[in-house]
Amino acid sequence: MKVTQIRENFLKFFESKGHQVVSSSPVVPGDDPTLLFTNAGMNQFKDVFLGFDKRPYTRATTAQKCIRAGGKHNDLDNVGYTARHHTFFEMLGNFSFGDYFKRDAISYAWELLTTVYKLPADKLWVTVYAEDDEAYDIWAKEVGVPTERIIRIGDNKGARYASDNFWMMGDTGPCGPCTEIFYDHGEDIPGGPPGSPEEDGDRYIEIWNNVFMQFNRDEDGVMHPLPKPSVDTGMGLERIAAVLQHVHSNYEIDLFVNLLAAAKSAVDGAGAGNCDANSPSLKVIADHIRACSFTVTDGVIPGNAGRGYVLRRITRRAIRHGYKLGARAPFFHKLVSALVKEMGDAYPELKANEARVTEVLKQEEERFFQTISNGMEILEAALAGSSKVIDGETAFKLHDTFGFPLDLTADVCRERGVTVDEAGFEVAMNRQRDQARAAGKFKMAQGLEYAGAPTVFHGYDTLNQESAKVLALYVDGSQVPSVKAGDNAVIVLDNTPFYAESGGQVGDAGELRNTTSLFDVEDTLKIQADVFGHHGQVLEGEIKVGDQLNAKVNAERRARTIRHHSATHLMHKALREVLGAHVQQKGSLVDPDKTRFDFTHTAPMTAEQIAQVEQLVNAEILANAAASAKVMSLDDAQKTGAMMLFGEKYGETVRVLEIGSSKELCGGTHVQRTGDIGIFKILAESGVAAGIRRVEAIAGDRALSYLQKLDTQINQLAASLKATPSDLAQRITQLQDHARSLEKELERLGSKLAASQGDELVSKAVEVNGIRILAAQLEGADAKVLRETLDQLKNKLKSAAIVLASVQDGKVQLAAGVTADAVGKVKAGDLVNHVAQQVGGKGGGKPDMAMAGGTDPKRLVAALNSVQAWVTERL
Repeated sequence: MKVTQIRENFLKFFESKGHQVVSSSPVVPGDDPTLLFTNAGMNQFKDVFLGFDKRPYTRATTAQKCIRAGGKHNDLDNVGYTARHHTFFEMLGNFSFGDYFKRDAISYAWELLTTVYKLPADKLWVTVYAEDDEAYDIWAKEVGVPTERIIRIGDNKGARYASDNFWMMGDTGPCGPCTEIFYDHGEDIPGGPPGSPEEDGDRYIEIWNNVFMQFNRDEDGVMHPLPKPSVDTGMGLERIAAVLQHVHSNYEIDLFVNLLAAAKSAVDGAGAGNCDANSPSLKVIADHIRACSFTVTDGVIPGNAGRGYVLRRITRRAIRHGYKLGARAPFFHKLVSALVKEMGDAYPELKANEARVTEVLKQEEERFFQTISNGMEILEAALAGSSKVIDGETAFKLHDTFGFPLDLTADVCRERGVTVDEAGFEVAMNRQRDQARAAGKFKMAQGLEYAGAPTVFHGYDTLNQESAKVLALYVDGSQVPSVKAGDNAVIVLDNTPFYAESGGQVGDAGELRNTTSLFDVEDTLKIQADVFGHHGQVLEGEIKVGDQLNAKVNAERRARTIRHHSATHLMHKALREVLGAHVQQKGSLVDPDKTRFDFTHTAPMTAEQIAQVEQLVNAEILANAAASAKVMSLDDAQKTGAMMLFGEKYGETVRVLEIGSSKELCGGTHVQRTGDIGIFKILAESGVAAGIRRVEAIAGDRALSYLQKLDTQINQLAASLKATPSDLAQRITQLQDHARSLEKELERLGSKLAASQGDELVSKAVEVNGIRILAAQLEGADAKVLRETLDQLKNKLKSAAIVLASVQDGKVQLAAGVTADAVGKVKAGDLVNHVAQQVGGKGGGKPDMAMAGGTDPKRLVAALNSVQAWVTERL
């Protein structure tokens, strides 16, 4: 049964049961900002389930297009390397909005699978939530599933109701038990039934999930029965197609067979010649054309943020895999027509947008092909060394200069067993963002010509200023007499409570308004030392030079900022006490979310030093001392012993701030008492340059939220380890000791296995011209076991050429050995490479012993079978 028929039969079946066939919603949610992409069939009915929306039907069925390639639900890294992961997939579902419930949902699922799709009933297993006796009895007593094939799944995720078979929309709200249906592929496939230690194998595959929304969970965790229980089900079309077409991989179903053929043709035509039809890279390309095409169809174009960035990542990942296969010209966009042929009838919007989708992807491809070869050269050079980590600066250069998203670089590195320094990448990225932000603000503020009166700042004493007069208006750097709704503008006032960015403290945000107009202040910057520019957008009405406006600072944002600013002064004092008087401020950023402070110091801070600084600052906060500020001449300020933390100047005078035991020159805004800071916590300490360290810290409600989240995580971890938080360290030590003992036992058993398998393999060696040839696969052997077994076989066979192989986690491990008398004719490195090239890998080593790896275990048997002939030719 082909994919199109499977989809059509599903919808027709539920239509015959009184369900409204509802078209798939776009992959870009139109009214749900919490979702990056539609990732489940129930997304378009979310408000119906919550009671916020009512439809003219109480039963619905859909074939919903879904994407999981960004945000919380992200399968991107697994695509191409597993049998069932996709960026795009179709979810078949039936829904009841307070109509039928468990009995009908279960009977419909069973009838469809066994009667319409004609799956053997004895191949189907089901799971229910451990406490859901109602569902269990329906399956056992009414449907007639043998009890040995009905599995109860309890709270297996570390908390009450945290179960594979209990669904929750969130911490509160609608929730309920699930019942899942699994298909048994048979004894020849590894894996155990759901709930067993071997459940991760491929023998038993989940094909359908029925969610029974019967409770509303309140903030105390109490389950209240819903007045109208509902049903939400989902069955992956690709998975059920694999079952019905008797294949074990989604990439073997008819839809993907055709897309893979189209991908191979396009890649070959772009320079690959005749690429490997079994390459995982072709699977990546075939998968990604669906995600990219439907995303563009629904209005997204490649970009540098949000959904546009996810689209760019997926597109460039596909292009890189084509490049890996040998493509040296754009090819990806040519697959759109093949996709339309496969899915255009089911999704007419795809067919209607074929030309636009093709053009958008073509432009993105052409842009990336201009730089991909240079970027790959840099990446290959970085991978050529012995390091197992690509530094963050290289990853950032690939991103910034050659358009390689970080996960694309990580994808290439993962294939070589190398990781990426993502923390270093973020440091480089943040540095560029700060530079760009500073450059942009400098351009906006410094490019304005102003010759009027200065701005009088009242923000030390108030957050509201009535009747502030508009002295000047600017749009796109030019002075204008008026601005209207929709204009991005800069406004200069004669009086303002808004603090302008200076000395590390960010500018205030808020609003300017009168009875007819409203201006959203996004930032405040200095045009001149005493002239403040309010940057933002006119939201309502028109504003003219000379108008009177009421200025109001965003109080919450200011409060968070001043808490971090005052904490910075106390932290600077504490750093000097703990680390020494050499500590001097070398840069800072104080905003509502954090304080970032750079200072002179030559060594990383120890955990004890960080704790000391935190203790000193929090002691100052608990003392609740009053803060005071005085304006005086620079000379007088220096005589008081005040430090110039930020070096703020107002002509020939400066502002001296005393807060707690700290006395420094600062023009910023601050708390009235140290206790207003609330609490202080250092998040990170790192080096940013030679002799310069950086501390990032948080205060007030930000620190409280952080500590609460940390406390929750610790409690969850303790619960999962069946320990109290105070015993957590001891429990982890016990687990580490236990793991080490198991590793030693595993190593001992591996050596024992090597010895036993070695004895069995001796009899399988074939003698050719006095040399015994052996090629064999060892089940469950790692590299160490392969080497040990190889050494034993060489000793027992005396004169031999041997290749041993194993498969673990979908990867091939190879070991080749040649006895000393035979290395003149056969080299172990040549032998292992002969086998490795056939399984998608390479390797090397000494003439008598060599190792290799590969990525295509399906070709291993044929590769091993070729060893005897290869060695014979050289004897």
